[in-house]
Amino acid sequence: MSTSYKLVQRKNPLKKNEPAKWYATPNSAKPLAQKVMTRVATENTTTAPIELESAMELLAAFIPQQLQQGHTVNVPGMGTFRLTFKSEGVEDINLFNSAKMIKSPRIVFTPAKELKGKTLQGLSFENGGVLESGINYASLADYRKAKGLPTPGESGGSGGGTPGGSGGQGENPLG
Repeated sequence: MSTSYKLVQRKNPLKKNEPAKWYATPNSAKPLAQKVMTRVATENTTTAPIELESAMELLAAFIPQQLQQGHTVNVPGMGTFRLTFKSEGVEDINLFNSAKMIKSPRIVFTPAKELKGKTLQGLSFENGGVLESGINYASLADYRKAKGLPTPGESGGSGGGTPGGSGGQGENPLG
């Protein structure tokens, strides 16, 4: 299965004097609507989509309740949810004030080995475009064309592109 990414130029906040570098970022699609997701997830099973919807709603109500009570929540086959936070320290235990010293509570999800394995096994990556200065180019070839950059394999080209990233892309809609 192929996952799409976009190339985005960013500066390293710790090295502000260095030039920005290109980084791949996930090209996340919108999540499926709940009814569509439950219909797809229960396809070819004896579970009705409404049953999965109900189970998900129950789980969504159960997890916060358990986390607030200090429990870790293990969802078999998916992973574990836990609550964590930062805290200031004190030398004298009598001076500790939880209301003022505990900060940044957050929920941490740790995926189960099965979920990680099923998700990452055989994963490949496909260029889904370039985002530069708020302009979203549909492909690396379109970006190169718009910027007047040579494509890999052309004389004077610097290479470093992705296979299939040039040629046959049609007209550039931006110019």
